[in-house]
Amino acid sequence: MAKILKKPAEISTRQQCMVDYINVFWRDHGYPPSIRDIVAGCSLSSTSVADYNLKILEKKGYIRRHREVSRGIELPKSMSGKRRQAVPVIGTIAAGIPIPVPDNDSWDTASGAETVDAPDYLVRGQENVYALRVKGNSMVDALINDGDIVLMRYVNTVDNGDMAAVWLKAEKEATLKKFYAEGARVRLQPANSTMKPILVPASNVEIQGRVIGVLRRVG
Repeated sequence: MAKILKKPAEISTRQQCMVDYINVFWRDHGYPPSIRDIVAGCSLSSTSVADYNLKILEKKGYIRRHREVSRGIELPKSMSGKRRQAVPVIGTIAAGIPIPVPDNDSWDTASGAETVDAPDYLVRGQENVYALRVKGNSMVDALINDGDIVLMRYVNTVDNGDMAAVWLKAEKEATLKKFYAEGARVRLQPANSTMKPILVPASNVEIQGRVIGVLRRVG
């Protein structure tokens, strides 16, 4: 009888940032990050905040910790990032003011695109996955920064509060925002307290995908 792997419990955006950072740090350095590395890499306020969230990640099965040794953080083999999948990078998405996407009103195809290696655990079992480079800082409170790459699943509907790639049909522009349907209009909400939402008629909006992961720019 085949062994059924238990899917890890849901985690917060901050905790996903920490898992991604640990994965990238392991890949680039060959050893795990320290708690101070994680604080700096994920823009956390203190080591106590990092430790609190690491305990949650350990409880939910995302990491293992060996407290008797320095840098004693380990990812389970199923999430270690050694298995990777090539995902097409099909363009740039604005996390700020919407920007035009020349000659491309749909990202339903990625023929000839460059690719990025994504950890298998982020994309396993997902269909129609593609990647976009982020330009701008409107999603920094969701830990998505300028220069990061977002992994997207191509869908045309999302739930309120989901981070989505949205095509503004009349303007022929695309933007990355949190999506909220509000009757006859849609609110595209930045994750940045210094920026105002974009309010548009629902008829002018086409959803091009939902964020399923982030590959963070290192350095």
